[in-house]
Amino acid sequence: MAALRAAVSVLLGLCLGCAAAAVPLVIWHGMGDSCCNPQSMGYIKKIVENKIPGIYVLSLKIGSNMIQDMENSFFMNVNDQVREVCGQLATDPHLKGGYNAMGFSQGGQFLRAVAQRCPSPPMLNLISVGGQHQGSVYGFPRCPGESSHICDWIRKTLDLGAYTQAVQEHLVQAEYWHNPLKEEDYRKNSIFLADINQERGINETYKKNLMALKKFVMVRFLNDTMVDPPISEWFGFYKSGQDKETVPLKETSLYTEDRLGLQEMDKAGKLVFLGVKGDHLHFSEEWFDTAILPFLQ
Repeated sequence: MAALRAAVSVLLGLCLGCAAAAVPLVIWHGMGDSCCNPQSMGYIKKIVENKIPGIYVLSLKIGSNMIQDMENSFFMNVNDQVREVCGQLATDPHLKGGYNAMGFSQGGQFLRAVAQRCPSPPMLNLISVGGQHQGSVYGFPRCPGESSHICDWIRKTLDLGAYTQAVQEHLVQAEYWHNPLKEEDYRKNSIFLADINQERGINETYKKNLMALKKFVMVRFLNDTMVDPPISEWFGFYKSGQDKETVPLKETSLYTEDRLGLQEMDKAGKLVFLGVKGDHLHFSEEWFDTAILPFLQ
């Protein structure tokens, strides 16, 4: 009998240990970055691993190496990237019980697309750090590597034909280019953002999948000079037909018509809006520990 009690105690201890295991984390980097840059995603991965012992952190790499990963953040069709990531997540045994997701800049809206399109394995919490959920326009004031010929070429291309099929298919930033002076062109021709924002009709599956999140955390950089308009990081945008006055999420048709389920999520306390002083993706480790880590534990 004593031996049986001892065995039961051991099994209970193992089960409790399993229950207390850290929820895995998936990270998606932003434009011009890569999965494993020691000064960006590598640094974030190390912080999380140090603060949450035993956590599994997957920093997404699109391509066979860091160079391809960086290049794909400019030139690989976003829908193809999302499809590839969904495949990576579905075949990763560490994630089968669910995971938290954290996207930086454009990685924020890309991971939202994953949540909407690929519910298995389940995304539990989504943290968007500077993601442009209503898109960006006239932007690109600080493309990574200001003197880079890539940045100059992208600026010119976006100005000339952001909504042409060739540009949409092959330039990432065009796929979330949202021009309030050309709303009809945007709704008709945007192959990524207009789709995940339900601009051409209601995909009930997208809505259902996003609403399954426990928390959707949106971080806005209060002194952002890269995202135009910065309120896009909280799902706000310019009033249609002009580029001066902005409206918050609750005054957009996306919210009032509840095309994506955000209104219902808001009422259920699932939407979290965080503001941090500083320019785009500029934050301290102390702020990260205080504001973000609680959603990962």
